[in-house]
Amino acid sequence: MSAVRNRLRASALAALAGVCLASGVRAADPSGGWEGSIDIPGSALAFTVEFSRDSAGAWAAVVDIPAQNAADLPVEGIIVTDDSLIFALAGIPGAPVFRGAFAADSGAVAGNFTQGGQAFPFSMTRLDVAARQARAAALADNLARIRSFIDTALAPWKVPGLAIAIVKDDSVLMMEGFGLRDRENNLPVTPRTLFPIGSSTKAFTTTALAMLVDSGLVEWDGRVRDYLPDFRLSDPEITDQATVRDLCTHRIGLPRHDLMWYSSDCTREEMYRRLRYLDFSKDFRSEFQYQNLMYMTAGYLVGRVAGTSWEEFVRARIFLPLGMTNSNFSIAELEKAPEFARGYEEKNDTLALMPYRPIEAIGPAGAINSSVDQMVNWIRLHLANGLRDTVRLVSEGQMIEMHSPCVSLDRAGGRYHETILTSYGLGWFIESYRGHYRVHHGGNIDGFSALASFLPDDRLGLVILTNKNGTPLPSIVANYVDDLLLGLEPVDYHRRALTQLAAADSSRGTEAQAAADRVPNTKPSHDLSAYAGEYEHPGYGVVTVSLAGVPRKDQHLRAVLHSLESDLEHWHYDVFRMIDEPLADKKARSFLSFSTNTFGDIDRLSVVLEPTLPPIEFVRRPDSRLSEPAYLAQFTGDYLLEQLAVTVAIQADRLTVTVPGQPTYTLLPYRNDEFTFRDLSGYSVAFDRAKDGRITGLRFKQPNGVFSAEKRTAEDTQNK
Repeated sequence: MSAVRNRLRASALAALAGVCLASGVRAADPSGGWEGSIDIPGSALAFTVEFSRDSAGAWAAVVDIPAQNAADLPVEGIIVTDDSLIFALAGIPGAPVFRGAFAADSGAVAGNFTQGGQAFPFSMTRLDVAARQARAAALADNLARIRSFIDTALAPWKVPGLAIAIVKDDSVLMMEGFGLRDRENNLPVTPRTLFPIGSSTKAFTTTALAMLVDSGLVEWDGRVRDYLPDFRLSDPEITDQATVRDLCTHRIGLPRHDLMWYSSDCTREEMYRRLRYLDFSKDFRSEFQYQNLMYMTAGYLVGRVAGTSWEEFVRARIFLPLGMTNSNFSIAELEKAPEFARGYEEKNDTLALMPYRPIEAIGPAGAINSSVDQMVNWIRLHLANGLRDTVRLVSEGQMIEMHSPCVSLDRAGGRYHETILTSYGLGWFIESYRGHYRVHHGGNIDGFSALASFLPDDRLGLVILTNKNGTPLPSIVANYVDDLLLGLEPVDYHRRALTQLAAADSSRGTEAQAAADRVPNTKPSHDLSAYAGEYEHPGYGVVTVSLAGVPRKDQHLRAVLHSLESDLEHWHYDVFRMIDEPLADKKARSFLSFSTNTFGDIDRLSVVLEPTLPPIEFVRRPDSRLSEPAYLAQFTGDYLLEQLAVTVAIQADRLTVTVPGQPTYTLLPYRNDEFTFRDLSGYSVAFDRAKDGRITGLRFKQPNGVFSAEKRTAEDTQNK
């Protein structure tokens, strides 16, 4: 039924217009504004028409059809009689014509609308001056209430600045800035202020994919490997079955793994290659799990299929047609703009400037920077089902596809009873809000919180951008705006959210609770210097542990993951706690646990970086010099082990050792001047140095003992 309704709607909107009819005789007077609707099966297509008459008595009129993003459509062939009214729109195929009869008081007209051989009932009523004035006054009052609400809400939520744009029936009702975009320099927010929009970017990525679907280059249910043959996940079966739709609906089974990319200097290509090393926490397609890396992959797919980059595709196919020419994709571009916001976070009940963190590599999941005067055109595009003025950027079918549910989120129940049936489509959350169909997506990134939201059936949309980290204010303001403009009694979400925040603060674990599991009076098994080194995971990268502070006073360990740093506090045994944000921002991420190998050396650490999974294990990296041929050359030569001549050589950039009567063994870098045997567990070779740095011998470390060999000099070799 919905497909039939959509086809009928498309044909009715394709054109309303133009046959030339004879001018009317002296008759009723339709002057002024009218509003009405065409009864297309399954829906009502709203329109307005304004009639006027010139000094010569000739009639003129214009028609607006908000659902089609059409305004001031010219009317021709107007015939007005005592009891009938006929008019048509100019220049549109299908010869659509309105033919109706006046009611007895001339305050209403009802009849048939015809186009392309089809007929649909229509009716319209006169808008008198008083009604128009009342509507305008009501709207002005609502907008004043919205301004007052925002003004009074900024301080309680410690939000420095906010920008908002509201659109109704393709008309921009409000586009304003509140507060400061830069507290240090007292600079105000305006509609032109650029903000990072965070995950509101995701819908741009799915819209780019929808354009490729329209072009026949991609299918939502096509396998990812059909477009990216080198796509690899840790599960071969999921790798083979995953579709483009799976990437965009958070149902692939991977948890967030955000610390794999957050603050990393990896390129998008490198992150894409590392996906194969990340563990799953849920079964494939079994559950919604928000996932940024799969959206990065979706954007990477856009670039590969289109033969360009995700950024250039979005810029050319979305930004330019929508007039979003000041929007961009990087912090470097943001800071070059004439007007941009600084981000803030709350620390110890005060606001602090929060540094930008470049996230260009994860860009398709959340790197767009924009302003409300530009984002309003993005909302208008979705309210118009893919039309920008009269130009179609995305097919109506693909817009409906993006705005339709794919994965239910209602298993655990909604946060508020006013919001039910929450689901996720393609780049959008979808829900019923107090009986109204609502589509939206928020965005949170360092120092900024955003929201893009619209109600398709009500032709109402908005975008809200703020420069406060993790604030709920965009959703609170959006609910208030929707309540007022839908004619509903506003719900006090502001008070609700403040109450919930206070309750959450009171329920947080205390230091005393955390210490209850601590084993007292323990100490590390090794000297602190033994823990220092680089520890690597193939997906997450390298954790560097180093000594910090003054020896014998406050010396301690410090850990660095990407550019995130934290001092370590000894907790118990070989467990240390991270105490600096953001690594220590959640209890689950607070502890590093070190482990030893069979030699008794610290050789790995584990840390919970993804709360839905067991600790991630990082293996100690050997000294990088032990893989450099120039450095390895000093170890080569003959060594005398009792009466046996042991030979150390280099093959394929690896050291090898040969003992008479045994195969040649390959040695792997371990630490300092020590190497392990590639195929023998628990065996290693450590080289000895003299004070002048010369290699003088080696020691075979084996489960049954340690065996020494002296290095033979060139003279020894000649004498032999």
